[in-house]
Amino acid sequence: MKQLKIEAVIFDMDGLMFDSETISFACWKTAAAKYGYQVTEELFLQTLGQTVKMCQAIYAEHFGEDFPFEAAKDERFRLGAEYIHTNPVPIKDGLLDLLVYLKNHHYKTAVATSSPRENALPLIDKAGVRSFFDDIVCGDEISRSKPDPEIFLTAALKLGASPERCMVLEDSESGIIAASRAGMKPVLIPDLKDASAEVKQLTFRQLKSLRQVVQIF
Repeated sequence: MKQLKIEAVIFDMDGLMFDSETISFACWKTAAAKYGYQVTEELFLQTLGQTVKMCQAIYAEHFGEDFPFEAAKDERFRLGAEYIHTNPVPIKDGLLDLLVYLKNHHYKTAVATSSPRENALPLIDKAGVRSFFDDIVCGDEISRSKPDPEIFLTAALKLGASPERCMVLEDSESGIIAASRAGMKPVLIPDLKDASAEVKQLTFRQLKSLRQVVQIF
């Protein structure tokens, strides 16, 4: 482990810690349909790893400026909150064991999610994993969305860890690019969409599940 010089592990949230992107897609489809619009899987995949502001730009480009983004967003978040309130948080296989391992071995940990804090914290709290993280950085606390490295550099700064000693666990292409631009070690664990060959070249490791992460150490 010493030769890797990893002192901190930064987690993406949606699609990495939780199987929440499938839920998000269903909520967006229902919310947009309420206003007469159809969100396809192809369109939804373009928004993965993006902040709310960037998602708004993507939907506006696709549907036009008349798309009622704010109303649809509020409905999507209402539907998502309703689902989480009445169902268990869909925790990804291996997450809890990995968090226990990292805590027991004294690694610094943070969540770096494009989701706004008001949506991220209820998920993290209900999943019962907040105590495992030293810090949480959310999409509404940064000015530039992934693939800009800002969110990961902010997380490293909060952890007091140098970027080259941070490992980032990500499921999205934009997240892998952001981690690479931050000078960190990006680990790809795909969810709904696999990364391109070009993006895969940026990775430190490519894994199938969180259960495999401990093998890196």
